[in-house]
Amino acid sequence: MVYPDDLLVDDEQVVVHRHPHWKMLVVPVVVLLLVVGVASFLAALVSAQTWAPWAWLGLAVAGLALVGRFTAYPVVRWRTTHFVVTDRRVLVREGVLTRHGMDIPLKRISGVQFRQGLLERMLGTGTLVVESESDDSLEFDDVPGVRHVHAVLYDELGR
Repeated sequence: MVYPDDLLVDDEQVVVHRHPHWKMLVVPVVVLLLVVGVASFLAALVSAQTWAPWAWLGLAVAGLALVGRFTAYPVVRWRTTHFVVTDRRVLVREGVLTRHGMDIPLKRISGVQFRQGLLERMLGTGTLVVESESDDSLEFDDVPGVRHVHAVLYDELGR
């Protein structure tokens, strides 16, 4: 997916655009499966009761609330989080209802590193560490293809 052109300055080109790694979605999917399974079991359990329609309504409301909070919201948050490297800067945009953004011009970056644990290496993700001239180092967690992003960013710094 291409980063929206209206958020870039004239003649700026996107080099890398990433969302956080899909591992962030494992817990929301597990929650979805658990809520559906438990709600289905409880619905079947009360089906012979005279008050079953009210119980089903309660289960549906509780299930939708849990799925909305613990599945839908994290998925939307994942989808609206962007890590972008252009030929001029590094951008991070995140948030659902309120947006937060950070831009670092490439000319202010003094160093780039990445860290990967064993599980992160197996999943192809990691932490990208960007050192700026004026600030402490900034860490971006769960960057998919972190070694490739590191190499591309390092290449852009050399230009």
